Amino acid sequence: MRIALISDLHGSEFALNAVLADIARTGVDQIVCLGDAATLGPRPREVLGRLAELRCICILGNHDEFMLDEQLIHSYSEVPIIVEAVDWCRAQLGAADFEFIASFARRFELDLNGSGTLLLFHGTPESNMTDLLATTPAERLEELLGGRRATVMAGGHTHIQMLRQHRGTLIVNPGSVGLAFKEHAAGSTPVLLPHAEYAVIEAVAGDVAVSLRRVALDKLELREAASAVAHPLRAFLSQMYA
Repeated sequence: MRIALISDLHGSEFALNAVLADIARTGVDQIVCLGDAATLGPRPREVLGRLAELRCICILGNHDEFMLDEQLIHSYSEVPIIVEAVDWCRAQLGAADFEFIASFARRFELDLNGSGTLLLFHGTPESNMTDLLATTPAERLEELLGGRRATVMAGGHTHIQMLRQHRGTLIVNPGSVGLAFKEHAAGSTPVLLPHAEYAVIEAVAGDVAVSLRRVALDKLELREAASAVAHPLRAFLSQMYA
């Protein structure tokens, strides 16, 4: 049983297509999206359309929830360009897009075909706005997990790939498809990397393996994709991929 985890697509159809091509080449049984599908990038509706076509499990990220509750962004960020980008994205979407986002689950648990269970969320099991990092102290991590346990626990949100063992549980972050960060931003302006990230979980006869994958992206094509639409982060993205 092979499960591909994708997360934090952020409106990058170009990066999503590259990841889906790599997934098709390597082969998986199931794809799961851990949230933050549409905002910040130039092609929100196209990304949501691709996800809908996949008919995969989708988890509600904080940016997905910002589409459903337009005041919620202000509890997370007051950075003007981020708020503007979120509002711009919402204005691009139609009724079917909002209905699709509203179908996303806050958490989901999958059976790993006799190899245990996989718990899916965005930030932590209890919050889609909280960071879970390799450097999070063990006792704080225990609090963030909220007493929940699974063989593998998977979330995104930080845009940083991670595989961590915590008291017998494997915790994985597949990184970001659309906006891979060089390091944890912690509220500052991030440095973006020119690749797309995802993870694969493989469960066979009681054994479990997790692999973190990166798909190289052409900087020129990234710039062209970012600048093709007049969206708020166009200049920033174009500069990052110069």
